[in-house]
Amino acid sequence: MSVRDLTVLGSASAVPTKTRNHNGYLLRWDGHGLLFDPGEGTQRQMTRAGVSATDVTWLCLTHFHGDHCLGVPGLVQRIARDGVEHEVRAAFPASGRTYWDRLRHASVFRDTGVIRERPVSGERAVLAEEPFTLTARRLSHPVEAYGYRLEEPDGITMLPEELRARGVQGPFVRRLQQEGGLTVDGRTVTLEECSVRRPGQKFALVMDTRLCDGVAELADGADMLVMESTFLSADSALATEYGHLTAAQAARAAADAGVRHLVLTHFSERYPVADEHLFLDEASAVFSGEITLVHDLDRLPLPRRRT
Repeated sequence: MSVRDLTVLGSASAVPTKTRNHNGYLLRWDGHGLLFDPGEGTQRQMTRAGVSATDVTWLCLTHFHGDHCLGVPGLVQRIARDGVEHEVRAAFPASGRTYWDRLRHASVFRDTGVIRERPVSGERAVLAEEPFTLTARRLSHPVEAYGYRLEEPDGITMLPEELRARGVQGPFVRRLQQEGGLTVDGRTVTLEECSVRRPGQKFALVMDTRLCDGVAELADGADMLVMESTFLSADSALATEYGHLTAAQAARAAADAGVRHLVLTHFSERYPVADEHLFLDEASAVFSGEITLVHDLDRLPLPRRRT
């Protein structure tokens, strides 16, 4: 049975707190595991969450600030120690190659040959096209940073009443799907007559950035958008200065993009736990869809496919 869900391994920003670890987000998608931005402590958080290095098939870094990458050494060494045999592709900003090399070989250990590097450069890069499309898009941050978007191809939903009306049944249904048309009792039946388009699911992750064209492109029509909301609106000047978003800005971007489920994360340590509800208050005043203010070890299923 296919599983599509998000496990939150950490949700703090630059400084971890008693209740929030550095970043880490594992998207499980039909047997693939895309681990985004493993910060310090990710290896232990994975153990607490009941996931392992064998679940990881992609490692995707948005940028090389420590809260988004200091977990790489432990993760790489765990991949080696656990004897992971499948390929693990590693995407990261090409401009940070020096930092990647340091993290990749941060200490003495028996190395692994399964990691395949996929440096990212330019405004946009397509990293995979099968079984899903994975795209990296440049964002606006003091250091080069990228967001990621995963999309599955659109599918079709067969309409039983239309099939019955045209006498298509049994193995002929599969033939119609494969060939796009067939003849039944002297009549041509097309796939378009008996089906409707089913949009593929879309997931996006947007970490440290100001509002920019990249945010809109990544978020467009996403079923789930994981988005930083480091600051509250009262500190919007700080957000702009440091290249971050407020909860209200994240919500406005989600609303403009037609997002279904907005996942708020990456909270500054300046705000006490008692003020967390203010992030939801600000976001819900702008965005009417589903909003989750995450906590470490939360597991969120992707929304059901659009019909």
